Formats: sequence, structure tokens, C-alpha cells
Amino acid sequence: MIGSYEYYKQIFKDVPKPFAFVDLDLLDANIKAIAQEAGGKKIRVASKSIRCPDVIRRILAADPAYEGIMCYTAEEAAFLAQQGFDDLLLGYPQWHAEGLTDVISLIGEGKTITFMVDCIEHVEHIGRLAKAKQVIVPVCIDIDMSTDFPGLHFGVWRSPLTRWEQVRPVAERIVGASWLRLDGIMGYEAQIAGVGDNVPGQAVKNALIRRLKKSSIRKAAQWREEVARGLEAMGAQLRFVNAGGTGSMDSSRAEASVTEITAGSGFYSPGLFDNYKSFHYKPAAGYAVEVVRRPQPNIVTCMGGGYTASGPTGIDKRPKPFLPEGLELFPLEGAGEVQTPLRVRGGVQLELGDPVFFRHAKAGELCERFLALYAVSQGNIVSTYPTYRGMGACFL
Repeated sequence: MIGSYEYYKQIFKDVPKPFAFVDLDLLDANIKAIAQEAGGKKIRVASKSIRCPDVIRRILAADPAYEGIMCYTAEEAAFLAQQGFDDLLLGYPQWHAEGLTDVISLIGEGKTITFMVDCIEHVEHIGRLAKAKQVIVPVCIDIDMSTDFPGLHFGVWRSPLTRWEQVRPVAERIVGASWLRLDGIMGYEAQIAGVGDNVPGQAVKNALIRRLKKSSIRKAAQWREEVARGLEAMGAQLRFVNAGGTGSMDSSRAEASVTEITAGSGFYSPGLFDNYKSFHYKPAAGYAVEVVRRPQPNIVTCMGGGYTASGPTGIDKRPKPFLPEGLELFPLEGAGEVQTPLRVRGGVQLELGDPVFFRHAKAGELCERFLALYAVSQGNIVSTYPTYRGMGACFL
């Protein structure tokens, strides 16, 4: 059966471990579901959650809803442009002049690449480099969507700009600059898109997070609309208004001013995505390690596997033993650098040399550990997709 332990074990019986893979049948199902979830909005693909050009191409070709890429560094944007991609939005401000200048040169050659700014210093810095290259550079203003409650900053620390009165002087500086063009605005509501609200064993906390999300959704929509109207009154003609992430598509799509939604992690659907109430996608990517020891009848030890996700340290950032079902990490060891012991439950029988399949807690970070993804479909390995790292690229 597709997605079962025996299914993957048979497919990969001759592949040396460890390895990473992407199930194209499940990936395609997620691509279709996310396009439907966007509710008619365009979808910009978050490359940091993919980190594999072949997978990005597959997503963009699947549905007209997919349009453009959100990158995470200037160097990555240049790399993707060289791979033939276009309509690239830098999701984060950049400062290093060499990287910026390389991208400005690509813009001068006809590529559509937009820089992110959130302060006048960014605007002036990019403006000077654009003037030196005699290239008009498009920029996007990053608006912070975090919400403050008494004693709680609900969100992440991104842009210093939240309300229109803060955005206005930055926008005015852009509009008045000879070598810059205001291309769009972005507001990423990380506290909605990136915070699970259906974590097992945390009923009280889940309920609180849902209440905070509901309030935050209302305020984010209000702030984004306020900024969009202010820019419209200034005469700015925005190419896009970007919002959200995979975890907030149901609220982002409801905002009239939003023209596109960013999505990335949902395509692979990593372990953290098991903790959301409003959506469920299929586990399309993972990795396998090899059983090399049996310390006890109910314990097996695998070689390697310690691929922990970024973010605040916690058990939710550990990789998840996925297949076969009935395996558990040990709290005092977790997934290790060179070995990972697992408790075996439910009558599972594993022999030395057998694979154990894991899901990374996050999406694209998996690709930083492997040179390629084995692409599987209908019970066969149909291709090998090089990751960024497999193409000799490492950006962060």
C-alpha cells in the first residue's frame, strides 16, 4: 500500500542508507490541496521550505495559482535566477553589498527580483547600489504582523513597522528615490501560520492559542488594509500584497487587499504540521537510517539520524520516527549525531540492516543534510533530485 512501511522498504531495498526521499504522489496531492486552499489567490512558493529546484519546478508547473518564489538570501536569489526561475521576492532584508550588487546586475539583465526593506537605512543602502549600477530596483516593505497582549508578544521579531504612521516615511522615501520602485508589501503572520494549535496532551494551551490566533487574525487584517489604503492614497501602484504561510491560508485568503499567499512547508508536510487543527496534508518527504544494533529485545539502534530543527529547543523540534509505526525516541538520548536508539512497541519486528523512516520536524532543513532526494512514484524510484547542497550551494 502506498505510504506503508513495506511499500517504502521495497522501493529502497538497494539504496544505501542514510538517504532522503520525496514521494511525488503525495507531493502532488499536497500541491493540489494547497492550490484549492488559496481560494483564488496566487501562491508564492517559499524556497527555504523546499531547497530543491526540481521540486520547485514541479510545484510551479502544477497549477496557474502558483506564481513566483520567496527566497531567503540574495545569493540564493542569484542561484535560482541562474537556474531559470523568475519573479523572486527576497523574504528578508539583505545588507552585504556584494550579494546585493550581483542581484541588481541580474535585475538589469531583465530578471524580476524584489528586495525586502523595513527601514530608511535599507532604502538608502539599496538606492546607492542601484544608482551605481544605473538600474531601477523594485522593493517590498515588510510589515510586522505580531500582536502584543498584556505580558505577551504573540509573534516573531521581524520588521519594526506595524501601523501606517510607521510605514509612511519609509514608503515616501522609496517613492521619492530615483532608482527604486515600490513593488509590494508583505506581512507574515508567523504566530498564526507557524504555531500549532492541536498539540497532543496540551488541551488548555491549544485552546488559549486558538483564542490568541483569532484576535491576531483580526488585527493583522486591519493593519494590512490600513497600509494598503495609505499607499493607494499616496498614488503607489503595488504589484502584489503578500500574506501568510501554509498555516494561515484560511485567514489570509479572506483579506480583500491580499493578492498572494506564501506557502512552503505544506508541500512536504513535516512533523510540526501534525499539530494543526484546521488542515492536514500528506507526509511527502522524509529520510531513512539503518538499524545496526539490538541492545535489548525491545530496542533497536540506528546509525545517525540526529537532524534536529531550528527554533526554540523542545521535543517538537526532534525528528519523528515515522515508519514502521510503533517506534519511540528515548527522552534522554533523542536522535543522535551517530546513533539513534528507538523503543520498539506494537509487535514490530526489525532486523539488522532494516530501514527506519523519519520525518524532519521542519520542511526544507531536511535538504541541508542530503545531496539528493530520491523521487518515488507508484512504487518506483523515478528520478534523483539534487538539493541545494547537492548542487554545491549552501546559503544559511
